[in-house]
Formats: sequence, C-alpha cells, structure tokens
Amino acid sequence: MRLIRALYQRFRHLIHELAKFGTVGAAAYAVQLATTNLFWWGLGMPPLAGQALGTLCATVVAFLGNRYWTFGHRARTGLGREYVLFFLLNGVGLGIQLVCVWVAESVLGLTSPLALNLAGNVIGVGLGSLFRFWSYRKWVFPEQGPPARPDGDTADTGQPHGA
Repeated sequence: MRLIRALYQRFRHLIHELAKFGTVGAAAYAVQLATTNLFWWGLGMPPLAGQALGTLCATVVAFLGNRYWTFGHRARTGLGREYVLFFLLNGVGLGIQLVCVWVAESVLGLTSPLALNLAGNVIGVGLGSLFRFWSYRKWVFPEQGPPARPDGDTADTGQPHGA
C-alpha cells in the first residue's frame, strides 16, 4: 500500500493533468464523432474531408478546455503563440488520423461506416491523443514560461507590463 501511495504522490500532478486532458478529450471526441458522421453520412462528404472538418470542430473545443482547465495552472506564454502551436500540433494529430482512414479505405479496402469509424475515430484518435498530450505539455503549455530576454522581459503573457 505504501508503494502505491508513494507512486501516487510522485505522479499526482501528472495523473490530474491526464484526467483533465481525458475529460476535455472526451468532450472534444463527442463533438468530433457527431460532426464527422454528420459530414459523412448526413452531407455525403468524402471520408478524408469529413474527418478533417470534424476534427477541426473538435479542436476548438479542445483548445478552450485544455488552455483554461487542463493546463490552466501552467505558464501563460501568450494566447497567439499557444493558439498557433496548438493548431499546428493538432495538424500533426489530424495527419495521424487521416493516415489511419487512408489505410482503411485505400490499402485495406474497408469503406463501411464501422470500418471508417474504427480507423479514424478509434485508432486514429487514440494515437493522435497520445501525441497531443505529450506535445501540449512540452511546447504549447510549458511548465515554465519562456526564458527572459536580455532586457529582463519575458514573452507576451497577456498580462499588463509589470503585473
């Protein structure tokens, strides 16, 4: 029991971030699943376009949840910087999902709703989520703010100068 308690104490912060990330991810996943299937089956869009647009909708939900809740305790390095990095890294995550859909559709010849959902919305989202969590912690919402410039100032934090 002591070992478990000691491990929890050591990794408590990471466990809490993962739990919040998972909660935000679940909300974003619900948005993605609903919108992707709406684009595919409701609007008749091609698989890759529907997946891309569904993921874009979910990305907006994920950015807001992660910035203000999951990683709200971390350094603020400027909304613009965080926004751009978040969306660039989500582009990589989207690429992971699209590769999974492409493999299912073009390589394996699987085009049913179930196959495309498993490829893009289960396997692709799972692999993409692992990449996203790691990259958000490392680059988008770092523990420390950016290093001080030679004049002693730091990057834009969204706070008034001297606050």
